[in-house]
Amino acid sequence: MSERYDHFINGRHTAPVRGGYFPSSNPATLEVLYEAARGTKEDVDAAVEAAGQAFDNPLWRDLSATRRGHLLRRLGDLVVEHAEELARMETRDNGKLLREMRAQLATLPEYLYYYAGLADKVQGSQIPTSNIQVLNYTQREPLGVVGAITPWNSPLTLTTSKLAPALAAGNTLVIKPSEYTSRTVLRLAELATEAGFPDGVVNVVTGYGAEAGAPLVEHPKLAKISFTGSTATGSAIASSAAARFIGCTLELGGKSPNIVFEDANVDNAAMGVVAGIFAAAGQTCIAGSRVFAHRSVYDELLEKVADRARSIVVGDPMLEATELGPLAFDAQQQKVNSYVELGVSEGATVLTGGRRPDVALPGYFYAPTVLTGVTNDMRVTREEIFGPVAAVMPFDTEEEVLALANDTQYGLAAGVWTQNLSRAHRMARRLDAGTIWVNTYRAMSPMSPRQGFKDSGVGIEHGLESMHEYTRLKSVWINTDEGPVADPFIMRS
Repeated sequence: MSERYDHFINGRHTAPVRGGYFPSSNPATLEVLYEAARGTKEDVDAAVEAAGQAFDNPLWRDLSATRRGHLLRRLGDLVVEHAEELARMETRDNGKLLREMRAQLATLPEYLYYYAGLADKVQGSQIPTSNIQVLNYTQREPLGVVGAITPWNSPLTLTTSKLAPALAAGNTLVIKPSEYTSRTVLRLAELATEAGFPDGVVNVVTGYGAEAGAPLVEHPKLAKISFTGSTATGSAIASSAAARFIGCTLELGGKSPNIVFEDANVDNAAMGVVAGIFAAAGQTCIAGSRVFAHRSVYDELLEKVADRARSIVVGDPMLEATELGPLAFDAQQQKVNSYVELGVSEGATVLTGGRRPDVALPGYFYAPTVLTGVTNDMRVTREEIFGPVAAVMPFDTEEEVLALANDTQYGLAAGVWTQNLSRAHRMARRLDAGTIWVNTYRAMSPMSPRQGFKDSGVGIEHGLESMHEYTRLKSVWINTDEGPVADPFIMRS
């Protein structure tokens, strides 16, 4: 019998009130790994209540910001201690390469350490007034109970990017992880308790979106919702938050352009294209899925990208030699395949890939795919596929490619490959995306803020700016004059 995992509420494992359990499988082998609690409104209510009580508890409420930072640093140390365990868990859960997860776990504590250092650096300011006897200052306060809904493609990283600033600011959390990847988020909550966070500060309710995610989003005691996932779901969450006048941070979809100019180092650009779309099997919101190559280097770049795509080793993500693991679940594999078929029906040509590769394991594998003969108005170039599918298009001028790159509902990221410094700055200024990479792709740091433009999201993650997403600003006015207060109806000249 497979392992069974309960919710984590108020510092302890808690069985579901009525939802029972649901299976979670290894996407490479299709074996059932464990069963997770199938959360419902009752479980969400219990978690939010626990988080609310913890927020008001002096053990957390009166803890200094510096002490909150110490707890985050201790949590980072525990993640280091359990890095191999967490990496193996996540690889089995969603199919990401074990060696990629080991690399992620080597950097993940840096998020916790960074926000540990920021915890006591969030400051108000003194505001000059026209009356020197009136003191006006601002202070930032935690919001209260934060709901976090996290996806299956990078559960630990994307959960930590919400958890760390929220806790540093003094909030409490209820996290609803993807039903495909419950286990590592539950483990992170256990480690938070081991680090010394009071019971109820970090809670996890597992389950499906309609049964557990929706009740969390709609909960009347929630002060903020932070979500990473699809644009359609993000739009619904934003509407719910707006109706109750609470904040939301949304990191949503992308259809990012990766642009190669005629003066680029083509070898480097080809590797940047490969990294941008085939890393993590293309299951990243920042994937460089639209590749624009100057006509003078188009054929050369295309050949290099296609050759590397054909040589990528697809297989068991637990093996060191594997370079591409499976997609995370059956519906995702079907979605990717259906988009490739759609592209062909629209007139695209499959240069390489476009099928399930010959892999001994029975899982949800899909070959690295390169499409040519595409135009920027096709559905495969306008809609997020979230898989290892690159659409490669030629261009002739800088103005032309700017228009093509910006002609999308999304605005998450963009890549530029050029040796021309002036052009690099021009492109960075004019590309309509929140993150611009020049002569690199997928670089990121907890210190660097990320924001999606247009349908790619609302709010900021990472960096000092994200701390403000988890605080509210209060303005305080103090009259220091101990003399009599003037009659407001007697006007003085």
